[in-house]
Amino acid sequence: MSTEIWHNPRCSKSRTAKAALDEAGVEYVERRYLDEPPTAQEFAAVLDRIGAEPWEVARLTEPVAKELGLRDLEHDRARWIEIMVANPVLIQRPIVLTDGGAVVARDPQSVRKALDSV
Repeated sequence: MSTEIWHNPRCSKSRTAKAALDEAGVEYVERRYLDEPPTAQEFAAVLDRIGAEPWEVARLTEPVAKELGLRDLEHDRARWIEIMVANPVLIQRPIVLTDGGAVVARDPQSVRKALDSV
């Protein structure tokens, strides 16, 4: 697998992670996951690589999260994955996938971890 970033160019944290990859000279595939949402299988596999459950990487402040009542939704992994791939704006960003693993790269330490695993 090559390095891939699930990116939203409107998100400052996503732009920062992408810039760090560029600055480090890392070759990667940019996936604008809002335009090309993951399948349930893809998202489940990424969650496994991150070592997280979907509710741990959900953007609960998004209006759709409030509309769906996600804060109070039972922690049923399959149901959460289904909801999140149907509404990819709910997926935390950016996610950087490398041969060495995957991280939600929202802070400098996580970006460094991603770069270290390339």
